[in-house]
Amino acid sequence: MEEKGKIRLGISVGDLNGIGCEVALKTFEDSRMLDFCTPVLFASSKSMAAQKNALGLNVTYHGIQKATEAVDGKINVVNIWKEVPELEFGKSTKEGGAYAIRSLKAAVKALRDNEIDVLVTAPINKNNIQAEDFKFPGHTDYLAKELEGESLMFMITDGLKVGLLTDHVAVKDVAQAITPQLIRKKVRTVMNSLKADFAIRKPKIAILGINPHSGDNGLIGKEDEEVLKPTIKLLNDEGNLVFGPYSADSFFGSGSYTDFDAVLAAYHDQGLIPFKTLSFGKGVNFTAGLNKVRTSPDHGTAYEIAGQGKADHSSFKEAVFAAINIFRNRQEYEELTANPLRKYKKKAERF
Repeated sequence: MEEKGKIRLGISVGDLNGIGCEVALKTFEDSRMLDFCTPVLFASSKSMAAQKNALGLNVTYHGIQKATEAVDGKINVVNIWKEVPELEFGKSTKEGGAYAIRSLKAAVKALRDNEIDVLVTAPINKNNIQAEDFKFPGHTDYLAKELEGESLMFMITDGLKVGLLTDHVAVKDVAQAITPQLIRKKVRTVMNSLKADFAIRKPKIAILGINPHSGDNGLIGKEDEEVLKPTIKLLNDEGNLVFGPYSADSFFGSGSYTDFDAVLAAYHDQGLIPFKTLSFGKGVNFTAGLNKVRTSPDHGTAYEIAGQGKADHSSFKEAVFAAINIFRNRQEYEELTANPLRKYKKKAERF
C-alpha cells in the first residue's frame, strides 16, 4: 500500500469521554505530521466536531465512508456511526465503552484487510468495554485473537525496551504461570522483534528475577533457581544472548538496563513501574509478535483531565512515529531476509 502514497495510519479513538480524541487531534493539529503519514480515524465526523468544539481545537478533517478513500495530506475520519453520542467527559459510561469497541473493531478489520498499514489505539477503559461480544481485558488480548502471531506487550522508548513474561495476571498466579516453555516463547518473540522491528542484528536481553533478590539462591522461593536459570542456560547454549535472572530492585536504578537491547520482566508492575518512571510521556506500548503493527500511548483515559484541553499528546505522537518506523524496518527486514544477497548486489553495482 505504501507504494501508492504515504503510510496509512489507522487510529481507534478509544473512550470518547477520555482524552483519546484530544491527543489524536492535537497530534495532527500540527500539519507537519501529515508529511509522515496519512491518519485515518475510525469514529464519525459529527463526533469529531463535538470533540473539536468542546476542546477548542483548530483542526480540519475529511469525512469518508471507508479507509480506502483516505486522502493524503488530510486528517481522514471514517464514518462508522451516524448518531452523535453524548459526551460526558471524565465519566466511565456503558455508551463510552460501546463506541470505543465499535471504533476498535472497525480499525482492526481495516488493518486485517490491508486498508490501513498500521494501527495506533487511543486509551480504553477496561471495565466499560466488557460486553457479550467483547470479553477481553484490553487491546493486546483482542489483537492476539484477531491477528496472526504470538503477541507480547512491549513497552518501548529510544533507550529502554521492556517486555513482560506475564501481563494481566494476578500477582498470586505469576510464579505458576512462568514455565520454561513460556520463557522460551517470550524470548523468541522479543528476539524476532528486535531484529525485524528495530534493526538490531544481535539482540542482547536481560531477564529479571521472579522473587526478591532473584530468590537469594533458593532462600526466597525456588522459581529462579529451578525455572529461570536452567532455561536461560539452555537459551545461551542455543546461541542466544540472554542473561539473568537479575534482581529487579536495583536493575534500573543502577543503570544496568543500558547494557541490554531489551529487558523481560516477570510480571506487569515489575516492568511497567520503572519503565513509566524513566520515560513517562515518551513511552509507547507496542504489541510485538503479530503480523501487523499496533502501538498506543503509555497512559490511560485520564478521566480526571478529560474535556479540559490539558492532555499532553507527547506519548501519542511517539506512538505514531514508532508505528511508522517499525513498519518501515519490518519491510526492509523482510526484503533482506527474502533475498539476503540483494544488498551485496546493490553495493557491487556501485563499483
